Amino acid sequence: MKVLVLWKKWSPGVTSVTPGDHVVLGFSYCSHCENCLDGNAAACENMIELNFSGKNKRHVTPIHDLNNNDISQFFGQSSFAYHAVVDENNVVKVTKDVDIRLLGPLGCGIMTGSGTILHSLQAKPGSSLVVFGTGAVGLSGLMAAKIAGCTTIIAVDIHDSRLELAKQLGATHTINSLIEDPVAKIKEITNGGAHYSFETTGVNTVTLQSIQCLRVKGTMATVAVGKKDLTINVTNEIVVKAITIKGVVEGDAVPQLFIPKLINFYQKGLFPFDTFVQFYSFEEIAQAFEDSKTGKTIKPIIVME
Repeated sequence: MKVLVLWKKWSPGVTSVTPGDHVVLGFSYCSHCENCLDGNAAACENMIELNFSGKNKRHVTPIHDLNNNDISQFFGQSSFAYHAVVDENNVVKVTKDVDIRLLGPLGCGIMTGSGTILHSLQAKPGSSLVVFGTGAVGLSGLMAAKIAGCTTIIAVDIHDSRLELAKQLGATHTINSLIEDPVAKIKEITNGGAHYSFETTGVNTVTLQSIQCLRVKGTMATVAVGKKDLTINVTNEIVVKAITIKGVVEGDAVPQLFIPKLINFYQKGLFPFDTFVQFYSFEEIAQAFEDSKTGKTIKPIIVME
């Protein structure tokens, strides 16, 4: 759940937005480290500090209570509120031609999933790609694979309802991993293994499957946050097969460049992410978290009115 807001006030020196603009809030980045200067904002060397320390570029917390005590800031925005104090780099100006309520999730998970396919993997037309986990991130990657021209797109999950939605969004094959061995089935479908795999679950067994399902010289990308250490035979699973494994943050995207592209894809009918969102009022935020946890809702959006 991310945020889209009506831009209201700005500090001197801010030039990218004006009052009344519609904006999406993405992640914060410094703009001056080596990676940022090289066009890799998602690999900002100060990413952790700027997004998870509660402080901004000036090393201060911009939000305070009535007694002037610091209030921690999450993801550089703390956007589960009616107002957010953010850095200009968090802000992406967007068109007013699309329902403002829809666009908030583009600032994180949807950008991460689609960017992983288009930027990190750079999936080639005619190739095969497997998505492990068909939540919002996985489904976004699946739709991006279709945009990229992948001709074999395989979705793997344990929920038939999500696999059915994956078919509607472009999957050519689906596998319920509670019923079938995904590695064997993928190798059967692709005649030896997939060119690419995209792992979104963080489950160790699934991570191994996302590596083992690849053909020689295949590439696996993961955005997942796992809770346990993973043991793997590097020689047998990676070296012998010349496998590439990529860890990806925020889809290797520059939000100000990529989010407008995603909106354009949506307007052209190529990226129908509205099929898996559900709106909740601010008062229903606890229910939104619960529905997300149970899988009832793939992508909850909190609407503050």
